[in-house]
Amino acid sequence: MTKATIVAFDNFTDIDVFLAWDLLNRIRLIDKNFQVKIVGTKTVHRSVCGIELSTSGIIEECNKADLVFFASGPGTRMLIKDQEYLRRFQLNSGKQLICSMCSGALVLAALGLLEGLSATTYPTAVHELAGMGVKVEHDKHMVIQGNIATAAGCLAAVDLVKWAIERLYDSATADAVIASVLPVGQGQACIY
Repeated sequence: MTKATIVAFDNFTDIDVFLAWDLLNRIRLIDKNFQVKIVGTKTVHRSVCGIELSTSGIIEECNKADLVFFASGPGTRMLIKDQEYLRRFQLNSGKQLICSMCSGALVLAALGLLEGLSATTYPTAVHELAGMGVKVEHDKHMVIQGNIATAAGCLAAVDLVKWAIERLYDSATADAVIASVLPVGQGQACIY
């Protein structure tokens, strides 16, 4: 079974979690052995916009997942200072795909995953990420370094998820998932 986790927390950016959740769940229409879970430290996390989101697992599940997707939001600033939270992750970029949206890159840096690498993030987090010793490529919407990818700007999640699906499966599967959400007339794939 191929497993993906989306890491949520209090004050996460809604679109980062929900867009990735929707796109990744479309894989299950192609591969019944694919599983995606929203994980966190609590059974319910509240988004920036006030939506209460029930999690379906704990963050330690990330340690065995094939894909780990970190959302962004103001809540990342608290997480990067919480050593107990960070110690719960035992990620392996040699065996796992690890990606982040916007300020989620701060968490990757705090976990030591961006050491010696360049990354991108949302403009409001550029100085913080650079202050953590990461070379920030602020003019790119996505930066890929081996099995680690960072993206900037909420709609960059489409490209980020597409990259992950291509790596987990193939370009045909990724194209079918992305085509299924394109505006009418731009190449729909009927996977539903």
